[in-house]
Amino acid sequence: QERMPQTPPFAAMFDSSGYNRNLYQSKEDNCGGLYYHDNNLLSGSLEALIQHLVPNVDYYPDRTYIFTFLLSSRLFMHPYELMAKVYHLCIEQQRLSEPGLDKNRIRKIAPKILQLLTEWTETFPYDFRDERMMRNLKELAQRIASGDEMYRKNIQQLLQNLIRKLTTVSQYEEVLAKINATSTDRLTVLKTKPQSIQRDIITVCNDPYVLAQQLTHVELERLNYIGPEEFVQAFVQKDPLDNDKSCYGDRKKTRNLEAYVEWFNRLSYLVATEICMPVKKKHRARVIEYFIDVARECFNIGNFNSLMAIISGMNMSPVSRLKKTWAKVKTAKFDILEHQMDPSSNFYNYRTALRGAAQRSLTAHSNREKIVIPFFSLLIKDIYFLNEGCANRLPNGHVNFEKFWELAKQVSEFMTWKQVECPFERDRKILQYLLTVPVFSDDALYLASYESESPENHIEKDRWKTLRFVSKV
Repeated sequence: QERMPQTPPFAAMFDSSGYNRNLYQSKEDNCGGLYYHDNNLLSGSLEALIQHLVPNVDYYPDRTYIFTFLLSSRLFMHPYELMAKVYHLCIEQQRLSEPGLDKNRIRKIAPKILQLLTEWTETFPYDFRDERMMRNLKELAQRIASGDEMYRKNIQQLLQNLIRKLTTVSQYEEVLAKINATSTDRLTVLKTKPQSIQRDIITVCNDPYVLAQQLTHVELERLNYIGPEEFVQAFVQKDPLDNDKSCYGDRKKTRNLEAYVEWFNRLSYLVATEICMPVKKKHRARVIEYFIDVARECFNIGNFNSLMAIISGMNMSPVSRLKKTWAKVKTAKFDILEHQMDPSSNFYNYRTALRGAAQRSLTAHSNREKIVIPFFSLLIKDIYFLNEGCANRLPNGHVNFEKFWELAKQVSEFMTWKQVECPFERDRKILQYLLTVPVFSDDALYLASYESESPENHIEKDRWKTLRFVSKV
């Protein structure tokens, strides 16, 4: 069997300019509906781009192209529509539907079609939660397998891996639903019998370093479940050439990206709750100092998402208004962290630190040095603005592929980061607490804050009266 094209790791897929330098190209600048400049594919008609995805006996598409096109094509068509087209092109071009199938020809093309299907199922497994995708995948696999016993085994392996991934994500979604239900139940108990389940973070984990490590566990697990396509699905608009058909409709098969953003919000509110809850000022100050140490360790680990969630929790008004409490805190370390995550100049300091962590990750010898957990909302925002800033199609109707190289470059970097295994030992008790302990709502935070340090002006006094009245009703 001829050797298959090698699949480089994600980090190596894109060079520094974002364009791939060794794209397959056989003819002059404008060939078969694809437009190149300096060997870079810049644009093409949708049909030509689909054709470019399908291997034949002499050609296999470059891996960066496969990833970029599978990622961006969903802005123009459903993945199942693309799969149907790929299926038909493979069948037609290789005459796989003819009765007297030439085994030699099958042997030449089968490994390439198999490789394409492997890339698709491994990188975008959630596409195959759609029955129509599964059907086409199995039919195409069937056609290939009829040629050789060896391919049958490879196909079985491919399907088993895919089903395992889809089962794992379904289980993860069930766990998330259970966790959400548990914390809702506990919040009800908290309201009726506050003392009965009230523990605090420091009794559960008195070592800020260990807490930072457990937060990193949560982050990496949740990152790992986000599919690259979810970034594109987050900002899908209508395709201008398709009058009223919104490009997505029933396409959204997962909400791991939303679940991850919810985790960030939960962590911020958890931090604020832990600070506002203690009755004694010196306890509150101790909790603030504890979280400053946790945040600092998150920064050292490369866990910028938890770091930012902790800082936003400490900056919430019910926490920041506790002036007497803050007066007891040594804030020098907190000032440094705030400076690192300062939003001015488009988060310049954070972006510099992120680049440093990404660099360290590339040359890392251990999993610990590989950890890069970006401040996630900013990553989504960057991708959103990249999408907004450029049209998907050029005036001649071509797909603007130059834009999609850039998009794929950003997403592929994230793909590298999300594959890191967490090197720290899990502590179930701490994880359970982080994920299920009840957190206060905005109103409950203000109420606790005013009870700790009395309202200072008319606005605060009026708010306190209203909150006390509401909480008694």
